[in-house]
Amino acid sequence: MIENARSLNIAASFILVVGIVYILGPLYLTLATASQSYEFMLRNGLAWYPGTALFSNMARVFAETHIPIQMVNSMLTAFSVAIFTCILSFLSAYAIVYFRIRWAGVVFALILATIMLPLDIRVITTYQVASNVFSPLNALLDVTGLNDLIANIFGAPVKLEWSVLNTHLGLVAPLVAHGTGTFLFRQFFLTLPKDLFKAARMDGAGPIRFLFDILLPLSRTSFAALFVLTFLSGWTQYLWPLVAASTPDMQTAVVGLARLVPDADGEVPDFPMIMAATVIVSIIPLAMIALLQRYLVQGLVLTEK
Repeated sequence: MIENARSLNIAASFILVVGIVYILGPLYLTLATASQSYEFMLRNGLAWYPGTALFSNMARVFAETHIPIQMVNSMLTAFSVAIFTCILSFLSAYAIVYFRIRWAGVVFALILATIMLPLDIRVITTYQVASNVFSPLNALLDVTGLNDLIANIFGAPVKLEWSVLNTHLGLVAPLVAHGTGTFLFRQFFLTLPKDLFKAARMDGAGPIRFLFDILLPLSRTSFAALFVLTFLSGWTQYLWPLVAASTPDMQTAVVGLARLVPDADGEVPDFPMIMAATVIVSIIPLAMIALLQRYLVQGLVLTEK
């Protein structure tokens, strides 16, 4: 007996349409508001239909705000986070899977612990370390008593200082330490034949050659998937760039969008310009998703083991 699924198809189509409206509705309101003038918004409130001031509002964003230089900061931060995360995750997963490390399970568990302790939770301690990278070393010298010995010999204790706040290094480095990439590559490596490494050794390929000539080409889709995910994560980061960069020229675009809202009470924000800036800031991540979505899906599917 063939089941009549027409009613089920109608219900599924209705749910799909509701989901599309739910997702695209805010995007439409953003574009509609960005295309209106500030005076129109003051008179009529929220815009439900497009206007003709989109390009003029975008021109004001480039002329009157720090969004252009902040987009450059976002690009440098997101691209650096994606590249270094992919490299670090690939190498760590390679070592865990293909080398006989006695405490590999413990190391992998500690790496996964970074997923349960994201940067938003440890932002205070991360800020303390970023304000002085050598603060752990200074504390170690104080605890062990070496600083007292150095002070007795040289007349003053050692106090090393190096702040990475308001630098691109300070924006990037704390975001790289995350275990998601290692987990993704490890799961992909487990889907490969177990004797692949041994076969490469029998053919004369050492660990380095196996890494570059065999494993790296096979990991293209996983690299692309992790690159897209980490790039988007770096682009949309808000809390850490907010506390790590205090000057407009070093802040990222997401923080810059929040800064466009005036602090004075009673002042109406220029929502058309803010929405125009939102459209500009969203172009790069949307373009990346559109261009690399095929690799994103393939990379995630291949790690399902």
